[in-house]
Amino acid sequence: MNLTLADLQSLLYRLITAPGGVDEALAGVAAFEGVGELIASNQRLSASERVAIYANAYFYRLLDVLKEDFSCTYMVLGEVDFHNLITGYLIEYPPSEPSILYAGRHLSHYLAEFRTRHRAPCVKMPFLVDLARLEHACIEVFHAADAEALDQLALRRIPPESWPFLKIRLHPAAQIFDIEWRVDALMSAIKQGQPWDSPEHASATILVWKKDWQVHYRALEAGESAGLRTTADSADFASICAALAGELAPGGETGLAAIINRMLTGWLNDGVLASDPGCPLAGG
Repeated sequence: MNLTLADLQSLLYRLITAPGGVDEALAGVAAFEGVGELIASNQRLSASERVAIYANAYFYRLLDVLKEDFSCTYMVLGEVDFHNLITGYLIEYPPSEPSILYAGRHLSHYLAEFRTRHRAPCVKMPFLVDLARLEHACIEVFHAADAEALDQLALRRIPPESWPFLKIRLHPAAQIFDIEWRVDALMSAIKQGQPWDSPEHASATILVWKKDWQVHYRALEAGESAGLRTTADSADFASICAALAGELAPGGETGLAAIINRMLTGWLNDGVLASDPGCPLAGG
């Protein structure tokens, strides 16, 4: 059997990742007829049995990684249901990147498809979609590109007349997204080892960010979502304030200014903002 290294790698990958197992993949496929020339058998194990060892190791390695990445989803589902979920998931969404980091990036989408098809366990626990999404967002934020966070000392150097034009952007290691279920409370309870129950069916906007190499998440209060979403693609300070004002209840200019100042201070303390590369603060 004359194969190049690339052919051999492709062949073994197809065998190891075959949904129906190695024997099913080998059966009746001409390309595999000479597998015995590539994989030696002995009195104890046939060639297909030896490949099956690698196939099982491959799956269980991915399963263990996904248990760690989606530890709260695993806790909610339990061993058997999580195993079955990942089995189906890997068949429909096999890893496509060299790094195992990306293995679970489609899990929330797969769970949403499960819910659409009215398949268990999503019928009983529809909040799993949001829970998996929040867990994966924490992974992405932890591994996101770093950037210098905007700080209050730098802002104090900006003259008052320049503030309306100050360009600010959301830090690259931060994400904002909407949820239908309050899985943030559920996830916190599980991680803290506290009793937990099904989350409240109530919408919220979640901020996930990284500070000092620790990932944090919380629900945004009224107005925060509009203000931070404005910064996602960079915005000037005047636009951010306008977005906040549009979402907040009227309270007079003094009251509004106090709320905006409090929110901005909180964002700066959490390190969720960065300066736009073209603004006066860049590099300074």
